[in-house]
Amino acid sequence: MHYLPNEVYHLYNRGNNKQMTFFNDENYLFFLRKINNQLKPICDILCWCLMPNHFHLIVNANEDSCKPRSAFGGKSMQELPYRIGVLLSTYAQAINRQNGTTGSLFQQKTKAKILTAKENQNKKGNYLVNAMHYTHQNPWKAKLVRKIEDWPYSSFPDYCSFRNGKLCNKSLLMQLTGYDLKTFYTDSYNTIEDFDQSDFL
Repeated sequence: MHYLPNEVYHLYNRGNNKQMTFFNDENYLFFLRKINNQLKPICDILCWCLMPNHFHLIVNANEDSCKPRSAFGGKSMQELPYRIGVLLSTYAQAINRQNGTTGSLFQQKTKAKILTAKENQNKKGNYLVNAMHYTHQNPWKAKLVRKIEDWPYSSFPDYCSFRNGKLCNKSLLMQLTGYDLKTFYTDSYNTIEDFDQSDFL
């Protein structure tokens, strides 16, 4: 994936062989601290959800995200994928130490799909808003919780103002979509129609 400034991307990865990636509360919080340290300085995080064996991030790339840099073995790559690699590898090393394991924790390549592609702009409703709701609905649809707000490891409580999280740039998502948060809670429980779920698989 070659990232472009001012475009929105869905980043997704799951445990290698669908294994667990988060084993306790501190693992989730540790991963979020790493997102804050590695990714937030070079892109805008619009929403997120961490699940027991995978994660979803919706980010808006900027000029810093797309800058080329020297990476592993002198290979040139963009800043955002480089930092995603650092995030996942350092987290995996910590989990291997915790669990006394070795080897890969995540699948080799993090999937990145552009959500602001032209073909998505012609679909019913606001594609980015639907993507946000789809992301937040993950634990509820997986029957991990009875209500979406019962899952603490997503940006849903921040958008509901149940929590004052600082990771997401909520105002940017509103600016990009024209969405009104007054209907957010009700909208979050609605069935999402005409939404291309392949962008999230």
